[in-house]
Amino acid sequence: MPELLTGATVVDGTGAAPRPADVLLDGDRITAVEPPGTLPTDAPHRDLTGLVLAPGFIDVHSHADNAPLLDEHDTTKIRQGVTTEVVGNCGFSLAPRSHPHADTLRTFLSRLFPPVPFTWTGFHDLFAATDAAGHVTNHCPLIGHGTLRIAAMGMTDAAPDDTALRTMRTALEEGMNAGAFGLSTGLIYPPAVFSTTDELIALARTLGGDALYATHMRDEGDTLLDAIDEALRIGATAGRTHLSHLKTTEPRNWGNMRHALDEIHRARDHQPLTQDVYPYTASSTMLTATLPRDYLTGDADDVLARLTSTPGRDRLATALADTRWDSILIATTASHRHEGRTIADIAETTGTEPVDALVDVLVTERLRATMIHFSMHEDDLELALSDPATMIGSDGLPPGTGGKPHPRLTGTFPRVLARYTRERGTLTLPEAVHRMTDLPARTFRIPERGRIAPGLIADLVAFDPDTVTDVGDYHDPLRPPRGIPWVCQAGHTVVADGTYLGTRRGTRLTPTT
Repeated sequence: MPELLTGATVVDGTGAAPRPADVLLDGDRITAVEPPGTLPTDAPHRDLTGLVLAPGFIDVHSHADNAPLLDEHDTTKIRQGVTTEVVGNCGFSLAPRSHPHADTLRTFLSRLFPPVPFTWTGFHDLFAATDAAGHVTNHCPLIGHGTLRIAAMGMTDAAPDDTALRTMRTALEEGMNAGAFGLSTGLIYPPAVFSTTDELIALARTLGGDALYATHMRDEGDTLLDAIDEALRIGATAGRTHLSHLKTTEPRNWGNMRHALDEIHRARDHQPLTQDVYPYTASSTMLTATLPRDYLTGDADDVLARLTSTPGRDRLATALADTRWDSILIATTASHRHEGRTIADIAETTGTEPVDALVDVLVTERLRATMIHFSMHEDDLELALSDPATMIGSDGLPPGTGGKPHPRLTGTFPRVLARYTRERGTLTLPEAVHRMTDLPARTFRIPERGRIAPGLIADLVAFDPDTVTDVGDYHDPLRPPRGIPWVCQAGHTVVADGTYLGTRRGTRLTPTT
């Protein structure tokens, strides 16, 4: 049934100035966008007076691959106005799964995801399972290199032989044929941390020269420029390069964002290159990311054996001697102990050295712990955010783990609109909406979304520009945002008066060609 949206200020996603307009919906489509009062229709009206009407937001960096498989509905994104998520980032996808290394994949993913009910091996089977379960938001899946590598050769630090490389390339081809949007890497995590640039270029060749390579780079601190150079070499082979959660970490590297952006701008003259950021100065990931790479090879028992041996503990203390322990906050653990406490606080309470407190958490939780790491500077964040090729990604960790996850899981998009648009003026409102809608839709080749224009899918969000804001913080992160009363997916209202209505209206998308 047609519906006429009236009274709103339309920010259409293109970067154009806001304008008053009426928007007519019919079925799952936008059919007209015209000046107020000029659309003759007897369709029901929805009054959006005082609100901005924008395309549904696109989260280009999500880890909600498991969301369809949860019994409860994951509303952390839809209540932010996010209608589409790019999943499979940082080298983590839920397929492929090979029988020889099935346990390795399960135990490795348990460090990040809640228990996953594996019933599949390849991407066609995975997508069939998630499609049957239903999506709250639209999903655009990437293929994770780390998962490819585990399927081919387990958690080894060895280079792939011809057979292993052929296995990875075959699975990559299968995933792309099944409808994936590209390849992702997470080069600080095992087993990807053991890969060489040549290995990744060999995989990128499989993509045919016009596909997306999205990367959590090899380093985001001391050797950031080298990591960017590596990403560009791999991405040039794949076709298009996207730098995930661009940042400069640790105080000694603060101020280096300008050098990183200079390098990026030079490269952009020669090849397609974009990036995303999240609007916080703290990151979040697995607690095992604190460990040197030589501690990470093998299965969980191998890692735990290194941590609990006296030589291993002593060597770890030396390697982590310069760590700022009060900057590492425990977010989630398997047992839910220590959540919301820093390593420094745990050490003080237990009367141990911080490195021993870290080891104790990892050992007692069998590596199933995540952290929040306060490691960035606001000036670098705003500089990256102001770049015209920067998109927004929450980097929210998988839903369903409980605990005290990073507040970006519930607050990323309203925070951009509140802190960095309304309050600080880092972005204008049309720029902010463009970075969250049309720019990611074109970059990731997401079909028929990202703009308010006749003929496109009616994925829409209405928000109050004066009150929209994130609410969750590091102590109470799961509170939903304010000022986003209405969200629509494919013509169906899914959030009304700020309340999720309880029906999964999303779908898995496939890229435009």
